[in-house]
Amino acid sequence: MGNPVVHFEIGGPDDQPLIAYYGELFGWDLRAIEGGGYTLIDTRGGTGINGGISRSQTGEPWSTFYVEADDLQAVLDKAESMGAKTVLPVTDFGGAVTIAMFNDPDGLLVGLVKSAEGEAQEQPGPSAGAGAPVDWFEVLGSDAEHTQRFYADLFGWTLGDGGFPGYRMADTAAGRGIQGGLGAGEQARWATVYASVADVEQTLAKAEALGGARVYGPMPVDDHMETGAFRDPAGNAFGVYHHGDH
Repeated sequence: MGNPVVHFEIGGPDDQPLIAYYGELFGWDLRAIEGGGYTLIDTRGGTGINGGISRSQTGEPWSTFYVEADDLQAVLDKAESMGAKTVLPVTDFGGAVTIAMFNDPDGLLVGLVKSAEGEAQEQPGPSAGAGAPVDWFEVLGSDAEHTQRFYADLFGWTLGDGGFPGYRMADTAAGRGIQGGLGAGEQARWATVYASVADVEQTLAKAEALGGARVYGPMPVDDHMETGAFRDPAGNAFGVYHHGDH
């Protein structure tokens, strides 16, 4: 069994504009944590995973996902032996949650999470509603084969056919969380998540109107699916897609 992807996170030097941006764009329910600096996201999408918006302590923006693991230090050690670099050492936030973060060999930020007891972290699922569910993750590095091998070896993920050259599906085989894709981008480099939307063009246009910038799309993947991506006002990459069955 591999490690599941259970949470996503967006950060920036000022979290308030991001809270307003994503709440308006995707219809998410946002609840600030007491003490400030972090806002919990309930996507109200009924499926997928929830996330958070954080105020950056360094001034750098980020968007990423969190992978659950029993022994965060062991994962960090293994990641470093494979060319990654620890960004945030194993940190216990008041007994509520323990996390760590690393930059992969391409410098892409990825989080790790476990419960304070070292057991599986049971993340509250998205409530039912009209919000856009976040149910796909993606890593685009500089070299597809190297990226795919790094994540498959580190987290025990199984790689399948991605449908086009240089891209492979990542099955976490965890039975929960979300699945994703691993590949390489000609210009784009990111570790981020995708939200399922009713209309990719309409969502990208709205993202731009609210102060973001389109990265690509809409781009057809096959007869039933198209994708796109934008950067939010802080510069974070975020993806959207529409599947005809949704």
